[in-house]
Amino acid sequence: MTTTSAPTSMTLDGCRTLVGRLPLARKVELVTGATMWRLIALPELGMRSVSFSDGPVGVRGLGEVEGETSVLLPTPSGIAATWDLDLAREVGAAFAQEARAHGVDVVLAPQVNIQRTPVGGRHFECFSEDPALTAQIGVALVEGVQDGGVAACMKHYVANDSETERTSMVSRVGERALREVYLAPFAAAVEAGVWSLMAAYNGVDDGVERSPMTEHRHLNVDVLKGELGFDGVLVSDWEATRNAAAAATGGLDLVMPGPGGPWAEGLLAAVRDGRVAESELDDKVARVLLLAHRVGAFEGSPRAVEARDLNALARRAAARGTVVLRAPDTGAPWDRTAPASIALLGANAERPHVLGGGSSTVHPEHVVTPVEGLAARWPQAAIVVERGGDPRVFAPRLKLAARVPGGLTVTWLDSAGATVREDVLTAHDGWVRDIPERAVEVVIDCDVTLTEEGIHRLSVGTVGIHRTEIDGVLASVGERRVGVDCVLDSSVNTPHGVAVDVEIAHPRTVRVTTRHQVIDAAGYGRLVRAELRHALPRRSDEQEIADAVAAAKAADLAVVVVGTNEECESEGWDRTTLALPGRQDELVSRVLAEVPDAVIVVNAGAPVLLPWLDEARTVLWAWFPGQEAGHALADVLAGDVEPAGRLPWTLPARDEDVPVPHAIPVEGVVDYDDGVDVGYRAWERSGSRPAAPFGHGLGWTRWEHRSGEARVTQRGIELDVTVRNGGARAGREVVQVYLEALDDEHDRPVRWLGGFAAATVAPGEEASVAVRIPRRSLEIWDVRQGAWVLPEGVYRLHTGRSVRDIREVSDVPVGSAP
Repeated sequence: MTTTSAPTSMTLDGCRTLVGRLPLARKVELVTGATMWRLIALPELGMRSVSFSDGPVGVRGLGEVEGETSVLLPTPSGIAATWDLDLAREVGAAFAQEARAHGVDVVLAPQVNIQRTPVGGRHFECFSEDPALTAQIGVALVEGVQDGGVAACMKHYVANDSETERTSMVSRVGERALREVYLAPFAAAVEAGVWSLMAAYNGVDDGVERSPMTEHRHLNVDVLKGELGFDGVLVSDWEATRNAAAAATGGLDLVMPGPGGPWAEGLLAAVRDGRVAESELDDKVARVLLLAHRVGAFEGSPRAVEARDLNALARRAAARGTVVLRAPDTGAPWDRTAPASIALLGANAERPHVLGGGSSTVHPEHVVTPVEGLAARWPQAAIVVERGGDPRVFAPRLKLAARVPGGLTVTWLDSAGATVREDVLTAHDGWVRDIPERAVEVVIDCDVTLTEEGIHRLSVGTVGIHRTEIDGVLASVGERRVGVDCVLDSSVNTPHGVAVDVEIAHPRTVRVTTRHQVIDAAGYGRLVRAELRHALPRRSDEQEIADAVAAAKAADLAVVVVGTNEECESEGWDRTTLALPGRQDELVSRVLAEVPDAVIVVNAGAPVLLPWLDEARTVLWAWFPGQEAGHALADVLAGDVEPAGRLPWTLPARDEDVPVPHAIPVEGVVDYDDGVDVGYRAWERSGSRPAAPFGHGLGWTRWEHRSGEARVTQRGIELDVTVRNGGARAGREVVQVYLEALDDEHDRPVRWLGGFAAATVAPGEEASVAVRIPRRSLEIWDVRQGAWVLPEGVYRLHTGRSVRDIREVSDVPVGSAP
């Protein structure tokens, strides 16, 4: 076989020289996934297979190594909360390092969809409700990834901002809002040279075309590849593509996953019968070859990536991104002496929620719990842990080794009910994938040993057709057959299960028999989902709360960790409430009534209501902090690292004030009728008072601002701001400049973020911070002209620490062509 070397020019035109050397069938093979995570290799061109893996809190890997672990970084909102572009680049570099360690070429990250509603299921996975902050953090992260020779795949293009009916709903977005808000991060990334983008599940009606994003020719071809000049690969979200010809002519370049799928079955025929021009296919092939070239797939081995201490990065990022919502002027935890005793309270103190559910899941080698982190920092302190009530509906996974010494008996059945094979599993994580070819059902039996006196709760979490009996009681029956839909809606990740209470007076075994369909999940493979769960006898919630309050009163330092969990925040569904689950609000209020100095830590990715916020003296928002959760919390409480985060979204005080309380489709359509007034912009227009405004974060010192004279240039506005640290600790200040158009004839937001910059300053010292407001921040999209225009007039610059904490105001006249 003759091998042709790759082009030396990393351009689309350079890669087109190779396309004509591939037969038509081979071209189709290349633009259709070969496996769940890989493309085919082209040995005739000297190209190895290109591989993909999920992000955006780490790099999961390819699923080809049993027990594979990955570094788990803080949630993207927590990274954005640092307002630190250098840190975002470090996180991108960490992705590149992890990608190469796992044999991955393309990381499916970052996600730059806009946090339009606080109940959005993947809110935690996005950066911000502001397009400018989202764009800057997203671009910095992309640069960090791609500087390491690994491709970033920015997602989800476009207007994929909620989860309800996400695979079928249509986002109806006005042209101006689409350009100024939802397309903005993608446009910035294309300008910066992103190598791939992911087309979303949803459809978009932009006033020009109404199509699924895998088929949206106007947005994919005319706007993205034409106007913006994107030269990378537009890959489908996994299992998003439905129509072979429409996706091919609609600008999609790559269908994932494989094998199979609409292009494997229909694209070759569509080209041969003229429904798809071969030139369109050639463009897709050239783009995939260019991506392969960029990630080193034509080279003997991938480019080496600089090794970093990723555990240290995860720890530092989690601590620095922590937002101080409230803190006393004196007596804050970082100003206190080392505690001799600590009460660590709350369900999330015992079992922290370190990442949101869904495709962003990675499996770290170890998660540092709060008790481990505090014990390592204060080894002499006596630490008491009290849960204070259980907010979770589902019990923990059954510990097979301890409770089922005989293992699980697994009997596979064919369509006639005959036994195909029998297995015995001594380890089980709730998933079964080693399935005989002819099997369509499975029966799982086991005897669970229960020794503790009291009421035990047993259940089996599952989806699809099933029948579960526990201790002779019919627990649940499912009659609806499921397929890939249970993966796309994430019900398979946190499956429901009906619990049976089993009272134990003397040790005995309990029989569990559960029968399940084999799920054919298309490109995700065949699987059985059967998670055996077990809750031990326990005190009542009332007693647990009382015991937690008593522990707080007896300790030198009381820390209450509350938040959401895997049952609340996940890809696949939107939340139905902003309230904390269970009786966590009651726990906090009762602790604060007795111990006003207790430190309250919120372990959540997206906004929740905090009705006790004004009662507390110290409140920290810790996000989903990743694998170093406990160490990061200890670093903050001990005063080793400043919790310098600033909110990248608005924290509501009341449900009724939320501008977009839900995104439930009406007849399959979500109307983006808030226009450009997204997030804090809508709060500014309504005047409602949030619990904490966009940009808020106290850090651990005090700041004064003094603005210099603004300068108008061809690129926008430049403003130097002097900041003075008036506290006793060195700190990092984020200077935020918001714009207001005084001569507004264009229905602009009341106030919007123009630019930001930061400085670290010693106590009693001051520093000059240069804030650059790009021209695009001043422009609007003129729908009539179909172009960006700069309205002339007077712009008011609001300089401060949040959108509502303004320290300096100045007016700047701007002409139409500064």
